[in-house]
Amino acid sequence: MTTANAYPINQTIRTIGILGGGQLGMMLAEAAMPLGYHCVFLEDNASCPASLYGRVFSSAQLEDFIAAADVFTLEFENTPTATVEQLAALSANGSKQGMFPPPIALEIAQDRLKEKQMFNDLDIATVPFMAVSSQAELQQACDKLGLPIVLKTSRGGYDGKGQFVIKQDSDIKAAWQELKDAVSGKGSLTATPAPLIAEGFIHFSREVSIIAARAQDGQVRCYDLVENHHHHGILAKTQAPAVGTSHLFQQATNAITTVMNRLNYVGVMALELFVTKDERGQDYVLANEIAPRVHNSGHWSIEGAITSQFENHIRAVVGLPLGDTDNIHPSIMINVLGQYPDISAVLAIDGMHYHSYHKEERDDRKIAHITLMTNDVADLEPALAKLVAVLPNKVGLDKTNSVITENSAELNSTNAAEIQESVLDDNLDTKTDSTKQNTIELNDTKTSNDQKAKK
Repeated sequence: MTTANAYPINQTIRTIGILGGGQLGMMLAEAAMPLGYHCVFLEDNASCPASLYGRVFSSAQLEDFIAAADVFTLEFENTPTATVEQLAALSANGSKQGMFPPPIALEIAQDRLKEKQMFNDLDIATVPFMAVSSQAELQQACDKLGLPIVLKTSRGGYDGKGQFVIKQDSDIKAAWQELKDAVSGKGSLTATPAPLIAEGFIHFSREVSIIAARAQDGQVRCYDLVENHHHHGILAKTQAPAVGTSHLFQQATNAITTVMNRLNYVGVMALELFVTKDERGQDYVLANEIAPRVHNSGHWSIEGAITSQFENHIRAVVGLPLGDTDNIHPSIMINVLGQYPDISAVLAIDGMHYHSYHKEERDDRKIAHITLMTNDVADLEPALAKLVAVLPNKVGLDKTNSVITENSAELNSTNAAEIQESVLDDNLDTKTDSTKQNTIELNDTKTSNDQKAKK
């Protein structure tokens, strides 16, 4: 029975409306509940994971969804911008408490060209790139950037779809034929006409990401850099913190803080980065893409950080102070793809935390994640080996030594080049989380010498 004093008298936000009802929405709702907030969802799948935690409204019930919530956020960056703009307008006129993140964040994240141009405008380094709207322009891009290059749709595309690796001149015509419809908006990957983007090839040693939360008053708190590995173009494993990245942390935090401030962002954002070397042989990071939402590479934070990315997003959206983002223990997050493991076998291993998304099994579908935590980074590898042994889909982790420790041998530039060339020969295993992707996946024999110093 709901009573009149169910909420503090000064609490003007009681219900959070979330655009999308997948596992990210589910975990946002889980984080909202202890803080005293309910969630409702705009999602056409009535049995979506988030349905366990609140009412689900279909897109045809948009007005009812709006009426049911006080403030709005999203869990999916391909949400139609028109909907987000409508909710932002309601907030601007005072009838609702806010739409976070703002529409500009989606506009940028949904267009790879705008995204790369924003990075460059902010003096944030990226791979070299060019817009391509014709086969002649594609030839010019290949000549200027040099081969190999990756040709992508600037909008749409997911799990490696919507891109073509051009390794030699004879690939140019085939690449154009495969992706040209996206320029006119006739392709299956996007209905919005937009140029393609050609990205130059850069040798890099590993992929990392940084997640940050920005409050309504502009305060920014960053999580440790993490290292990501992919299987068939889907995030398979995240190690937190990324070993040997203390010298890169400030570059990464400066970059994501600059982006968030430019967009007047509120909530959690992820910035995906490649680690490469400059002409002096010094490590630096290249920005790949932003995700204007909570992110798969931050799932470890539920158990592994003092305040999870999900709780910090909720705090930002409702106007509460942000929480401490420090790590509690070294962690590895593994995505469960396609087939559920025996949960008893998983939880029989010390340090395991299991999160089911309540989805039906389907090939390469993210249906759960597992976070393993140890007191020492040296204990991660044996724990991971035990976990991989009981996973039906081992997401490639049975093929390599995939835990980075302080004793790992450093990957030299020659080996990096050999690895990347091998990946190119395998048609470029691409990286994505939900709708995003980029270039080359290295194998897991990568490295470092020291753990990141605490902030």
